[in-house]
Amino acid sequence: MNNRKRLVSILAVVLAAVMLLGLLAGILPTAAHAASSSEIMDQIDQLEAESAEVEARIMELEGQIQENLNDMMDQVNQKKNIDQQIALLYSQITILNEQISAYSVEIADKQEELDDKEARYAELSEKNRERVRAMEEDGNLSYWSVLFKANSFADLLDRLNMIEEINASDQRRLQELDEAAKAVEIAKEELAQDKANAEAKRVELAEKEADLEEKRAQADALLAELLAKGDEYEEYMAQSEAEQDRLMQEIANMYDEYDRAKEAEYWATYTAPVVTAPPENSGGSDESSSSGGSSSEGWVSPVYGYTITSSFGMRVHPIYGTWTMHNGVDMACPQGTPIYAARSGKVSLATYNSSCGNYVQINHGDGYRSIYMHMTYYVVSAGDYVQAGQLIGYVGSTGDSTGPHLHFGISYEGTYVNPMGYV
Repeated sequence: MNNRKRLVSILAVVLAAVMLLGLLAGILPTAAHAASSSEIMDQIDQLEAESAEVEARIMELEGQIQENLNDMMDQVNQKKNIDQQIALLYSQITILNEQISAYSVEIADKQEELDDKEARYAELSEKNRERVRAMEEDGNLSYWSVLFKANSFADLLDRLNMIEEINASDQRRLQELDEAAKAVEIAKEELAQDKANAEAKRVELAEKEADLEEKRAQADALLAELLAKGDEYEEYMAQSEAEQDRLMQEIANMYDEYDRAKEAEYWATYTAPVVTAPPENSGGSDESSSSGGSSSEGWVSPVYGYTITSSFGMRVHPIYGTWTMHNGVDMACPQGTPIYAARSGKVSLATYNSSCGNYVQINHGDGYRSIYMHMTYYVVSAGDYVQAGQLIGYVGSTGDSTGPHLHFGISYEGTYVNPMGYV
């Protein structure tokens, strides 16, 4: 009864394979004029070259944008410095204008004081002359009559002293007024000189202000030019990034087309293996596989010169110490030992994670997948089609590993089976 079930299963698989080959045979003629994978890869290479040129242009634009920003900051700082200088000049010019106004008021005051001194001097001088003339010319009070009217010599001397004292007093007052007028004149001249100096300083500051205003206008113009250039760079950047996005999308589409072409080419030369019943026992035995419905034919050993250090089945995990299922076999061999594809198929994964380390998974196209873990590194990429015995990587100890070895596993329809029943 069991043999009959196995025979039915085998015939079903064979029939399915024949139908698949018939379907592929019907499809392939329609794709005869489609681009080959090598032609598609040439197109991808050309697109990637264009993308590299766009990337280089983007990097150049980024440098130009940064340089333009630096120039803008320099101009902003320079303009800020000019504005500060102009503000200082405004303050200094305001102070000078106030000083000039104060000097004008003081000069006017000094001029008024000088006018008063000179008027008083002229008045006293005129009075002195009038007294002398009166004493000399008036018949009743002439200079000589004063002397001749003296009663005695002592009276004469008294009269002479009186005349001299009056004249000396007038002369002293006139001299004092003259000295005061001269002092006022000197002060007025000093104030006028200070005012002239302030005026000259104001002219100088005004010239500096005009120069700074011109520099500020130049800085504003340059800053506006840099802003316009920055907008232009940003527009170029947006265009380049859009072009790069377009190229990347086109490359991604071309890779999809490439995968389809490679898969079509693979299946065009694919020979279905002879399907036989799998070994009856699965689980922990090194010679058996679990249920699945495929053949041990077409498989080769992934490594040579190995020692099995952990078999398929339940075990105590060597790192975590927990009782877990070991979904493969550990083949211990020296670091760097070549690892080969155990069977032809398409690389579905070639990557790294913390548990598996560097690992590769191959889809064999009939429900079977094989996995190769803890590699030093791999030499294939996802999407590659490999033949049985083709080099895919080297033994290592990456991920959760206690030493150099290959963890080799096989699954059928998503369920792990004992790989030693196949290799």
